[in-house]
Amino acid sequence: MTNSININGELLPLSTPLVMGILNVTPDSFYSGSRKQSGEEIVGRVQQILDEGGKIIDIGGQSTSPSAPLLSAGEEFNRVEPALQLIRKEYPDVILSIDTFYSEVAKHAVEEYGVNIINDISGGQIDDNMFETVARLNVPYILMHMRGTPQTMQQFTRYDNFIQDILYYFSEKISKLNLLGVNDIIIDPGFGFSKTTDQNYRLMAYLKYFDIFDAPILAGISRKSMIYKLLGCTPQESLNGTSVLNTVALLSGASILRVHDVKEAMECVKIVEKISNDLLCLNTLE
Repeated sequence: MTNSININGELLPLSTPLVMGILNVTPDSFYSGSRKQSGEEIVGRVQQILDEGGKIIDIGGQSTSPSAPLLSAGEEFNRVEPALQLIRKEYPDVILSIDTFYSEVAKHAVEEYGVNIINDISGGQIDDNMFETVARLNVPYILMHMRGTPQTMQQFTRYDNFIQDILYYFSEKISKLNLLGVNDIIIDPGFGFSKTTDQNYRLMAYLKYFDIFDAPILAGISRKSMIYKLLGCTPQESLNGTSVLNTVALLSGASILRVHDVKEAMECVKIVEKISNDLLCLNTLE
């Protein structure tokens, strides 16, 4: 599997999994603890992510909850631009990812604020110009699986053959991106998007099969409904379940964990790496 991505001409190694910290500049994120509005809150959140070991800051201005309104590209950028200005002033070298499905937002974020990664939950389906824009910007692209929009996605949970359909989705889209010259692609299977609770756990069980694409895998499970619905709790009470699933994802080949709770995710990485290294030593001795 590809074990690095290109960040501003330098290879960022993924041989040890990385943690991406979530920074939501939204008033309506499903997890209230991730909502950051003021400049002080934004700077404090970035510093917390870095202090706890996070390597990438993923900034988003639009909630993906089905109950949240769909913002226009202009409305979304008006939310994220002040945060991008502030972060680039205070942390000029931090690796930033923009969580958007609008090509115009991606373009402005990369060209004006040096954002390093585009994280598109729609896989280019909401904005037809996204793939061409990514190719022109020449930055890594997180390609996620989703059907419909965040507002309609849970109407599209019927599949002919669940895992095979998702694998075909990635095969088709990666081919299109490669033809445009996009090679730094990160795969996000889309936990919680256009999937029932049972389907999310089936996806986790088959996560290791996604290594056929020779691309880094991102797992975004943090405090999602697949956890709190199964356990009968709330997003606020879902940290333990998140850590369990982050560990399973790492054992199944995930290279990046996208999380609200960076410290706990880093602990998962350290423990799994310790076990993996000890197994490697044991296999070498044999």
